[in-house]
Parts: sequence; C-alpha cells; structure tokens
Amino acid sequence: MKKPIIFILIFTFAMSFTACEDYLDIVPDERPTDEDAFRSPNAALGYLYSIYGYIPNQRHSFSIDLLTSDEVVTAFEHENWAQFPRGEYTASNPVISYWNDLYKGIRQAYIFKSNIDSVEGIEQSTKNQYKAEADFLIGYFHFLLLRMYGPVVIADKQFDINMPAEDYPLRATYDESVDFIAGKLDEAAQGLPMEQTSSSDFGRATSVIAKSIKARMLLYAASPLFNGGGANNSSLFNGFTDHDGNQLISTSYEEAKWQRAADANKEAIDIALAAGNRLYANSDYDSEFPEDPIEKDLRYVYVDKQTDELIWAETRREGVYAFQNKSTPFIPGTSWNGVAPTLTILESFYSENGLPIDKDPEYDYQGRYNIDSTALGNTLSLNLNREPRFEAWISYHNDYYEIIRDDQKRIVTNYRRNDDEGIQGRSNNYSPTGYLNKKGVAPLLDQSRLQVSVNYPWPVIRLAELYLNYAEALIETGQNLNTAKEYIDKVRVRAGIPTIDEAWAPIGGANDQETLREIVRQERTIELYLENHRFWDLRRWQIADQYLDTKAKGMNIQGETDEEFFQVTEVKFPRNFSQRNYLMPIPQAEVNKNELLIQNPGY
Repeated sequence: MKKPIIFILIFTFAMSFTACEDYLDIVPDERPTDEDAFRSPNAALGYLYSIYGYIPNQRHSFSIDLLTSDEVVTAFEHENWAQFPRGEYTASNPVISYWNDLYKGIRQAYIFKSNIDSVEGIEQSTKNQYKAEADFLIGYFHFLLLRMYGPVVIADKQFDINMPAEDYPLRATYDESVDFIAGKLDEAAQGLPMEQTSSSDFGRATSVIAKSIKARMLLYAASPLFNGGGANNSSLFNGFTDHDGNQLISTSYEEAKWQRAADANKEAIDIALAAGNRLYANSDYDSEFPEDPIEKDLRYVYVDKQTDELIWAETRREGVYAFQNKSTPFIPGTSWNGVAPTLTILESFYSENGLPIDKDPEYDYQGRYNIDSTALGNTLSLNLNREPRFEAWISYHNDYYEIIRDDQKRIVTNYRRNDDEGIQGRSNNYSPTGYLNKKGVAPLLDQSRLQVSVNYPWPVIRLAELYLNYAEALIETGQNLNTAKEYIDKVRVRAGIPTIDEAWAPIGGANDQETLREIVRQERTIELYLENHRFWDLRRWQIADQYLDTKAKGMNIQGETDEEFFQVTEVKFPRNFSQRNYLMPIPQAEVNKNELLIQNPGY
C-alpha cells in the first residue's frame, strides 16, 4: 500500500542537533514525579515523540556509519566524523558516542511506561499501543548499543538514578543481550499495528519494524565477529571476560545462530509482504531523467516518497549542508561536490552481465584502466559496460548527472583539475577520487539556490535488505541454497541484471556455499551502498582490517589532460584500522563511574 509521507513531529525536535539535551526542551525534568510531562494527552504524546528523538540521525555526516567506511572518501576530512576512518578515537575521546544518549532514551521510555496509565482522556487501546512503542524503543536502543559496543548493560527496568555505585548493573554477555532484545522486540510487536494507517504517524513503530530489527540483530549475532569467529573458530575475543571469568563474547561457533537468523528474517519478510511492502519498480515518478526505466527505478528506490519498499525511514528533514548538497556537482555556495566513491566500490559493481568484473569473460578486466570514447567524450573503460546500479548511482567523467541546474535537467560532469567539477585550486569542495555519488540524490533537486528542494525519508530498513539478510543466513547454514539464490535474484532482477544461475552459467555456475557467500556479500555491498550498512557489515564479517586499513584510490584529480587524469592514484587521506576498532570504546567517563564496568578490548 502506498503511503504518502510527511515529515512528522516525531523527529523534527532533533532536526539539527547532535546532543539529545538540545532537542528535549519540550520535556520537563525526566523524573516520574514531574506532572507536566503527563498533564494531558498531548503532553504525553509529546513525551513519547521525544523518546524517538534519541534515535541517531543516520542521514547526516555526524552519523557514525554513513561516510566512515570504504565506500566513499570526501573533501570534508576536517569534520569530526572523519576521525573514524582515520582510527583517531579513544575511550577518552570517542568522537561520536551514543552510549549516554541511548541509555537516557531507555530511561525515558521506562518513565513513560510507568506514567501513561495515569493520563486521562486517552483510550486504553491507545495507551497499550504507546507502551508497545516504548518497549520497541527500549529494544531498539539496546540493539544500537549492542551493534556499537558489543555486550551491553541490560536496562530491564527504570533504575534509581541515585543508586550507590556498588549497585550499578554490569555488562551482560553478548548472547544474553541478544536474548533480552529479541524478547523485548517480540513483546513490542504484539502490541503494535502492522502498519501506520495515518500519514502523520509515518516513522512510528510497527510490528513489521520490530520484527525487522530483531531479524537484523540476529543476523549480526550469527556473524563471525560475534559467533566464535565463524566456522574456522578465529575469535578475536579470547580473554574478554567479566570479573567472574565469564566470556562476554562467545569464542565458540554455533551454526544454529544462522538458522535462528534465517527464521527471523523469513518471519519479517512475510509480515512485511502482508503489510504491503514491495520492491520498488515500474516507477511512474514524474521526471524526465534518468531516461532508462531501470535506472530511474534505482535512482528513486527510496527517494520517491510513495515507495512501497521502505519498512522504516528516518523522517528528519535534511539540512543544506548535508548529504544531497555534499554529493552534487560544484556550485559556489550551493553544492559541495565532495562525496566521492572509491575505486574499491567502483570495482565492486557488476558488469552488465551481472558478474564480478574480474570473472566476466566478456569484460576486459585487464584493460579497465584504458581510456575509451563515448558520445559525451573520453572516459575510463572501467565506467563502461557496467550494471544499471553503477549507471544510476555513480557519476564519472563525461557522464550525465541528473539534477536541475538553471534550465537544464541534467549536466555533463568533468573531474580533471581545471574542469567545473575538478579541484581547481580549492582545498575543499572537490571530489578526491574524480567521481561523485548520485545515490540518494533526487534527480529533481533544484540547485538554483542554497536549499534542499527535495526532501525524502532516509531508509533505515527496506525490503531488499531483508531479502539479502535471509539469503545470507540460509547460505551460512549450508542448506536451502536454491532458496537463498531466489531471494538474491529478486534484488538482482529489479536491478536489471540476470539471475545468479543465468549469469554464472558460462563460468561453471554458483552452487557451493563459498561462492554464494561471496555473491551475497557483494550484493549487499552494491545494493546497500551508502545506506549505513557497510560500516557494520565489514566488522561483523570480521574482515574490516582488509578494507579499512588502507588508503582509498581514485583518479589523479591533479591531472589536467585525459592522459594525466585517468591514472589510478592513492588518495592522500590516512586510513587506519586495528583489531580494537571492531568495537567502539565505552566512554572512559562511564568506566570511571563504575570500576566494575569492563572496557572493550584495546581501549
């Protein structure tokens, strides 16, 4: 069912702030004795909305996981978030930390649950739904903590803020944390609607959202980082124990965790389909470009506010110094020309035959760095004969970028030193790799002045993720591999490439676990590009050190001619990753408050 989307009150409190204290001014002191917060139905609803405000804003650059992996490198290395790819964060200076704010949100949710029944003028059924939303937020906030820090301090009730230090709760094991969160999300799902029927409620919790978050969490829990290092038992956490010697993250591999993840993702898929979610396709969006219908679908897959694919979305409005304007070709004072895909990601996209470019016998892999000619001018051979997602989401030299500029609806981009999109003499607002991102940029974005003319909800969960989650879990069980291929193929076919069996047939097929593992991971890398996933995927697969400890590469942006520009060049910005970076540090100030709180390894 298509759902018209408006940007609702739930998230607007947090629109332009980084700390929760700033956007909770509508809520009095968070003590249950404070009468103002529950003086009326509207005040109580405002209090519930403010709890949603603790959700980190995933679409802005101060998010920990948007621009901080190896997908892109930007011209904005002076911003705080850039300390993450450089490995410049510590327990004393965590740079971006959600620990305190998420626990504040959990506390507020318990306060809300304790007081909502006392509010007159609200139907009991509505109160029950409100409490289910609070339970969902408790579970979700714990999941965000789990994903970032590993084993959490389980807050299973509202703790007395004046409790003595010796009574402070300690970290549970990772598996205990998972079970608590799964239970809380299941409990919440029972009291939540399957979908929000009013457009003004878009963004509030539903049973589909709760089941989808549970499914994602169980996928993470089954992954090598948290599951004994995978089938080869290469755990990074030997000796990571509490004061009683309990192993906080298991060092033993359990295949059953993958089956649990598969079951949860299938359940989430089934309920999402029942609620009307579908892969976005056959767009009738009223825009002239992209001309190719498949590329148009891919460009609008979540930019279209009428999409059925979004299960949950971030509805805070985008600022003028945020993602879209940072991605678009340079105009002084209007757009910042700085979100640049890396060579690693560029080479991850498939050939037009749906095969990795180094495996496709019809693709000239050895000659990919040659100069080739097109109707628009010279470009790199690497940019040609690629799948529709590459064309839809990547801007390269002598290619169209579909945006509105003056009376044009698309422009040709050029990235040599002295070109319009080149570095010229700037120290900022340039593409460090000679490419720009187009994904998540609306083709109807109007750059005539400093504005965000097209706002849309940012994807937190969409159906394609659940399909790939389910496929990955099935592959790792080693069973139902054909079913896994079916769900990957749903994403591939929408992307305009052949099915796995069709694509791999010329090179011997793809029927074993190892090959399908590589395929599903590459599909995630492509399909979920720049949607806050790869930062976590590389970590949970326990391969982040292979990708995040090396400088990015692109074209020679100082080159003034084609011959100079089309040279693979290392980007100057440092990149560092060590074993400790698989988990984020608990803020040292919190450890200092509670000497029994175990810090993560390496910090």
